[in-house]
Amino acid sequence: MVCRFFAVSLFWVITLVMWVGPNRTLAGDAWPRFRGPDGDGVAAESTVPLNWGRETNIRWRTETPGQGWSSPVIGEGVIYLSAAVPHDDEPGGDYDLVLILVDVETGQVRRVVELFRQTGDESPQIHKKNSHASPTPLVSGDHVYVHFGHQGTACTDRDGNIVWANRNHSYPPVHGNGGSPVLVGDALIFTCDGGQDPYVVALDAKSGEELWRTDRPVDAAKTFSFATPTVIDSTDGPLVIAPGSDCVLALVPTTGEIRWWARYDGYSVVPKPVVSGGRVLVTTGFGPTKLMAIRDGGTGEVTASHVDWEVDKGIPKTPSLIAHDGLVYLVSDDGIALCIDGESGEVVWRGRLGGNHSASPILVSDRIYFTDESGTTTVIRIGREFEKLATNVLDEAALASPAVADGAIFIRTDQALYRIEE
Repeated sequence: MVCRFFAVSLFWVITLVMWVGPNRTLAGDAWPRFRGPDGDGVAAESTVPLNWGRETNIRWRTETPGQGWSSPVIGEGVIYLSAAVPHDDEPGGDYDLVLILVDVETGQVRRVVELFRQTGDESPQIHKKNSHASPTPLVSGDHVYVHFGHQGTACTDRDGNIVWANRNHSYPPVHGNGGSPVLVGDALIFTCDGGQDPYVVALDAKSGEELWRTDRPVDAAKTFSFATPTVIDSTDGPLVIAPGSDCVLALVPTTGEIRWWARYDGYSVVPKPVVSGGRVLVTTGFGPTKLMAIRDGGTGEVTASHVDWEVDKGIPKTPSLIAHDGLVYLVSDDGIALCIDGESGEVVWRGRLGGNHSASPILVSDRIYFTDESGTTTVIRIGREFEKLATNVLDEAALASPAVADGAIFIRTDQALYRIEE
């Protein structure tokens, strides 16, 4: 895929843009992390547009500097994106790894903050559908946490001023970076599943210092994966569900202790787990791709004892799932939507959306929005019948997952950020 990106002069990147004072028009943080308020793709909003196009229901379109597939996050009137800004047009050159602040009301770029410099000799080969800025930022309290995989993790305040930076987890990447961090108390947790010695790590959210590190307990042939963990409420307190190659771990967030884990055959795992009816739903990536429903409450290895059901056809390798009211909705990478009964694992329906899909879907009220890699968003109604409601075309490449806030949908393409609103 060939992507066109908005050109930004080196002078503009270094000097940044004029700072504009904060506009606190939104109540709280409407979309503070990857996949929204609860990290599951379900929006708190009840009304967003059903239909749009390049000339319809577009409140603003802002071209953004650099390259990146991180999803937009939104907190108190500001949209935060990460990006990699190249210094020249030569492949394999230097990048500034930056945080972009965009005004949610006007679409104005408020500030661009350089967090790290990625030199040409440090730039790994990445997959054609990846970027050097794919993990999504996280907004919490007074801070924004920005992660670039093996290139480092930083914390800023809401205005983009750097609080701390940590580049101590420089594992050997394969195809680039991908997984986003989660925050539990003062522990900022993310996966480090690179070319060797994969592990999960927690940093102190206040200082950036390492709190704990837990190695994967399996010897996978292909150790690289890109999943974002999910935090669940178990009977014993919160657990961090962290998929990777050949295994998924349930970790105690304060210590990194493995409470339970399950084994499978799979690598390059991307989708973020969701929860349905007390079961953790995990996809297994490339290889014999399947969806596993793992009942919480076990200890040690639970592969034989707590896997209630599996589905092995039509399962996504990249987009995450939606779980709602006992049903599970998903789309395969090649555009086949699926609805599964969360209790039994039985397939309720299949429906063709078309296109190739990398972005994770979002649920708003009784509608699910699926954005494909060409920027086309198909809308369906939830329920036990497949009902397609709308098809909306932007004609720009889109691999980032949408965000929802203030009655609007925000979509990042390879060229711009859109606010879509009636």
